[in-house]
Amino acid sequence: MFTPHTSSTDPTINGAGLRIGIVQARFNTAITDALANACRTELQRLGVRADSIEHVMVPGALEVPLALQAMATRDGSQTFDALIALGCIIRGETYHFELVANESGAGVTRVGLDYGVPIANAILTTENEAQAIARQHDKGRDAAQVAVEMARLMERLL
Repeated sequence: MFTPHTSSTDPTINGAGLRIGIVQARFNTAITDALANACRTELQRLGVRADSIEHVMVPGALEVPLALQAMATRDGSQTFDALIALGCIIRGETYHFELVANESGAGVTRVGLDYGVPIANAILTTENEAQAIARQHDKGRDAAQVAVEMARLMERLL
């Protein structure tokens, strides 16, 4: 049976009992800190206990997939119900933006598929800092909602 996407106010998105891992890139710290704060606040609003959230920092977006992989495979078993990738890549004057955006996104996706763990990708890719600031709170909340929703979906499917 098809269930339409639920909204952030839908009480059926319940994170009680879930364990969530967050990997945050430090580059563009003011923005990634705002993403992380919005994400953690929303996870807790959804019922995820603060002590069930593990939050680690990495230098930049290219390092996020490796940290996600380490979290996905800890102790040889899956210890997290979902993972969240947080970062911010702002276009500059060189091709570096495309490289970092493409490679970090592909790496995040690959970790999720290789290890069967849902990953909410909230690595912002924007043209400028104003666009990143405009998205930092909503995308942080969205990432929390996606993580909880996908963790619950995987419980039902597996």
